[in-house]
Amino acid sequence: MKQPQRILIMGLPGSGKTYFAERLKQYLEEYITPINENSLRPIADAQVTVAWLNADEVRRHYNDWDFSTEGRIRQSQRMRDLADEANTDYCIVDFVAPLVEMRNNFKADWTIWIDTIDRGRFEDTNKMFVPPEVYDFRITEQSAEKWAEFVGEHIIDNQRRPQFDWQKETVQMLGRWQPWHAGHRALFERAVAKTGQVVIQIRDCQGWQGSNPFAIDQVKNLIRRDLDPIYQGQYEIQVVPNIVNITYGRDVGYRIEQESFDESVTAISGTKIRRSMGLE
Repeated sequence: MKQPQRILIMGLPGSGKTYFAERLKQYLEEYITPINENSLRPIADAQVTVAWLNADEVRRHYNDWDFSTEGRIRQSQRMRDLADEANTDYCIVDFVAPLVEMRNNFKADWTIWIDTIDRGRFEDTNKMFVPPEVYDFRITEQSAEKWAEFVGEHIIDNQRRPQFDWQKETVQMLGRWQPWHAGHRALFERAVAKTGQVVIQIRDCQGWQGSNPFAIDQVKNLIRRDLDPIYQGQYEIQVVPNIVNITYGRDVGYRIEQESFDESVTAISGTKIRRSMGLE
């Protein structure tokens, strides 16, 4: 019997897990892999197989609609057992998995967090949902075809997301990020292209000069939500004091550079964004 790679698609109810699972299954089954320079063949020719388990269908089959903590834990164990029995190369499993214990029980080889909504339709699930700290992919927009291809390519190639290397040459970005916006994203993309990884430093300045309304956790969440889908593992966030001066002496082993952008980027203003949000 084959031991499948377990692919967990998790997230709040209504976030798009099931539709994404369907698209990912289709992509994995139809992926074209090169045999040589002049030949392509469907992966199905190599007898690669994909199973898919949907949590609601599993509950219906077992007539188990217990959504207490104990019932949810039992469901996670059941999903793991069924995935192991799939006898396929991959087994996609989509269920909310709101608790860390449930994810630990499932022991996914790949974890995909569908993070497209802030609240689901069931308040008890909203209250118990613990956002994951460890995942392979974080999807923040409902564009299943686009992200199924991105995720599927990584899974097919067994290409894990990069791990931040603290001894590798790194670009520093220091700012208030009040709030993080498209101009900052453009600057980050320039920065990450230089060395492959960036440390983003957040000045601890909420309320400074009667402005800067966003708390540190809010700033972190905005940055991660924007960057994680593509750049997970290629950046770290640090909180630093309210730095207003950077001083150096004679020759140093780094450069301080200013990037130039066209007006479509330079016109983006954090002040205007805050005003449009009624925060100034």
